[in-house]
Amino acid sequence: MDKTIGQSQVVQSLLLQRGINTAEAAAKFLSPDLADLHNPATLDSIDKAGRRVHQAIARQEKILIFGDYDADGVTSTVLLFKTLKELGAKCNYYIPNRFTEGYGPNKAAFKQAYDEEFHLIITVDTGIAAIEEAVYARELGIDLIITDHHEVQEELPDAYAIIHPKCSPDYMFQELAGVGVALKFSQYLLGDFPEHLLPFTAIGTIADLVPLVGENRILAYHGLRGLTTSQNPGINALKKLCNIGGTVTEEDVGFLIGPRLNAVGRLQDASLAVQLLLTEDETQAEEMAQEVQQLNIQRQQIVSQIVKEAETMMENPEEQGVIIVAKEGWNEGVLGIVASKLVRKYDRPAIVLAKRESGEMKGSARSIPAFDLFKNCMKIRDAFTHFGGHSQAAGMTFPAENLNRLQQELNRMIFEELTEDDFKQEIAISKSITVAEINEQLIKEIGLLAPFGMNNPKPIFEVKAVPHEARQIGSKKNHLKLHFREQDAALDGIGFGMGESLPFLSPKTPVTLAGELGINEWNGIRKAQLLIQDLKIDEWQLFDHRGKKNATVPVDSSQRSLTVGIEANRLPDAVSVTYETDVNEISETDSLYILELPENPGDLIRIIQAAKPVNIHACYYVEDSVYLKAFPTRADFKWFYALVAKKRQLDLKSALPWIMQTKGWDKERIVFMAKVFFELGFVKIDNGVIENIAKPLKKDLADAVVYQERIARAEIEKTLYYSNYEELKQWFAACMDHLPRPKEEASYGL
Repeated sequence: MDKTIGQSQVVQSLLLQRGINTAEAAAKFLSPDLADLHNPATLDSIDKAGRRVHQAIARQEKILIFGDYDADGVTSTVLLFKTLKELGAKCNYYIPNRFTEGYGPNKAAFKQAYDEEFHLIITVDTGIAAIEEAVYARELGIDLIITDHHEVQEELPDAYAIIHPKCSPDYMFQELAGVGVALKFSQYLLGDFPEHLLPFTAIGTIADLVPLVGENRILAYHGLRGLTTSQNPGINALKKLCNIGGTVTEEDVGFLIGPRLNAVGRLQDASLAVQLLLTEDETQAEEMAQEVQQLNIQRQQIVSQIVKEAETMMENPEEQGVIIVAKEGWNEGVLGIVASKLVRKYDRPAIVLAKRESGEMKGSARSIPAFDLFKNCMKIRDAFTHFGGHSQAAGMTFPAENLNRLQQELNRMIFEELTEDDFKQEIAISKSITVAEINEQLIKEIGLLAPFGMNNPKPIFEVKAVPHEARQIGSKKNHLKLHFREQDAALDGIGFGMGESLPFLSPKTPVTLAGELGINEWNGIRKAQLLIQDLKIDEWQLFDHRGKKNATVPVDSSQRSLTVGIEANRLPDAVSVTYETDVNEISETDSLYILELPENPGDLIRIIQAAKPVNIHACYYVEDSVYLKAFPTRADFKWFYALVAKKRQLDLKSALPWIMQTKGWDKERIVFMAKVFFELGFVKIDNGVIENIAKPLKKDLADAVVYQERIARAEIEKTLYYSNYEELKQWFAACMDHLPRPKEEASYGL
């Protein structure tokens, strides 16, 4: 920035990412001004179209608004209808039925309009691909004005006038939604900016997922303010239904209002949605809003069912380039939503089609960022009867016999264009930030960048810290909550639907999170929080299940697993080895599950160095601990040997109770000392009777293997079983020669 703009360094960096590098540009972005909107007169043909509309009004000609059945089309229809009514026009609106008429203008509707004496038709949010329909309108003597924003195809319709930003070289912003184009026409017709129509503009603009930059940002920003204070009965009925109180946000529109308006046209005639926004009667508005709500619930149920059916039809979707599924009877109105869900799940473009009795396929497509669906489908435009859309979304109709060609051609194109990485979902990190930097003031400043949407995404922050606490929350324990403390700052991280990740997070391990910042308000207390979208662990992890007999351990089926020990059946899908296995036969693994302690620590070290695990699970259980038993002293050995020498023969079976009572020893200690003497050749043992050997060779007690094994076993238990978590992790880290080494080598500790 060339001058300070009074914002934090975090917000300034976010502005720079958006290409805003001057104080003046920042001020315009952070405080969108209606005065910065472009002059609608620079749109091609708008003057011709405007004269024709005013002529029709003066002559009291009937004007028909021809809209579309989605939220953008519905709000465009409402906006232009209100404009024409303000001008005193005799007008009506018409939205085609998705199921009986399909998308866009059609000849039957035009003929009906002609029969009803409409001689001027204005399309909103549709029409740029209506080549034949424009010819038919001209033949009928109807003047057709097209206002649209969809991608322009090879040929333009022969209409009376076309108002389209991408057909207007002098217009400075080409990404308006259909309702944005309708607003421009409205402004031109009224001769003044219709600020009262901005709430409808905001709904259509946000719901249609156009880039929220430039004019769209200004319109959405002020439109959301208009929605917040709106007196429109239909809008307020929707807000009440969605429990939207206070300031209306882009998320309220995108996730609550927009989907409900869309649901109407997906299941039936979209006129109900238009009527809801046009009515001036509050009671009627609430009744219609309830109808809309029921349709939305029904829409959700239908989508869920089709998604399930589609998934059962797919074979190895991860190996396909473009997913294409088709079935008779599928509701054509929800296929775009189904396609979106398949794209999110499988990271592949998806085309979902309904088979018609006529032999045609009709459906919707959604894509991934790396694949321009519109451009590639246009390469085989002759395969489609009807086709239109954007780079990431399209609608289409084609003969069923073209299905195989479509699948083959799109697969060829996508595999030629994309690499394997292009199919992977990526989260674009806006900035790395520490827990100490996050506070309510920062989140408030970030909010100045709203409304967020395409080309102005909500910032995603990367936070790396060690959770102070981690737990599962929710009635089903299916959500993850992490609590962080750093200096004097505290932060909660919430991962909805991520509760199953908890068992894969080890204590005191830094977690790298990606998510959005927000405020959680509960009982009047406001706290900063991170809404987690993804998390990763950059370090190797130790999971401590020691001392839990038959403990349930977390297993990631997508990873390679290796078990060492005799209880391999506990993890049947893992590769199993023992401490006797040749390490040359051991392959690298992701997770190593140690099910029993080694007799020799070197055996475990060799397995770890061969397997090179990222995660180690210590799952062993010691039932008869050597470490917890007192080791006999030299005085103990001396007393016991003297007893044997004195008796010459000692029957342990009969002598044990007396020895145990006299010395306070347990049976195990006595038997152990007898084994040491036997191995060193100090005594003979036959059927429990110990016999003294006269003048044995002098040997140290430590020369006995059984003596050394017990010391080693106790040391193994001390280090690997009775150590604390940090000590155990340090020991394993020292074994893992595939990890980056600190400057000073740590010892194995045994």
